[in-house]
Amino acid sequence: MIGNLLARIGGAFLALAHEVGGVVHLLFKVLIALVPPRFDRDELWRNMYKMGVRSVPIIILTAFFTGGIMVIQSSVFVKKFGATSLVGWGAGYAVFREVGPILLGLMFSGRVGSNNTAELGTMVITEQIDGLRALAIDPVNYLIVPRVLAMIVMLFLLTILGDIVAIVGAALFGQLLADVSFAAFWTSFSQNLHIVDLTHGLVKAAVFGFIVSLTSCWFGISVRGGAVGVGRAVNNSVVAAALGIVLSDYIITYTLS
Repeated sequence: MIGNLLARIGGAFLALAHEVGGVVHLLFKVLIALVPPRFDRDELWRNMYKMGVRSVPIIILTAFFTGGIMVIQSSVFVKKFGATSLVGWGAGYAVFREVGPILLGLMFSGRVGSNNTAELGTMVITEQIDGLRALAIDPVNYLIVPRVLAMIVMLFLLTILGDIVAIVGAALFGQLLADVSFAAFWTSFSQNLHIVDLTHGLVKAAVFGFIVSLTSCWFGISVRGGAVGVGRAVNNSVVAAALGIVLSDYIITYTLS
């Protein structure tokens, strides 16, 4: 019994090491392709539109109600203690530093990362990537690098948009639910928050985009087992990206605090 347990633990460790090693190996290939830059720029623009512009509606919806949730959770204490001067600061601090980047990162992973894994995985099992190699086209330069850059840039920009929408939502719900005027909200927001609070969240957004891009690309190009393998890869990609986001959030928060 103990032998079976140790075998399972060893197998799980080897599987984890294989995936981590694959991601690191892919990272080195991406860095090599960037120095000097050797990637398809048209593919980069197509991916930025597909991954970023098409994600704007869901990002706006998520961010707006995220700001509202911040106020709903705090409205009880605001009414009880009359702490209207803290609403703008509390909502802005939570959105900029933690809630905004994490929620948008997870939403981005679920929508864009999973789709990217499925797309690359389908190309693998239909031998399209092998076809690129047969034509002397490097799949990393043509497919991977544009997707990695597009995800990093677009999640960074979407987080800026999401922060703005979330603050607007918080101000609106603060007026409706906590009787906090827009003037009081803005005064609390502008006087207590600093540019470092915004940059803290934007650093996280860039890192989260980097994590989502690498994990989704790796699980996509390493698909095995046909259509079933694609589904498994998508699931593993989303889980790995979520774990990476949470762990990196802790590390960045601890480092920059």
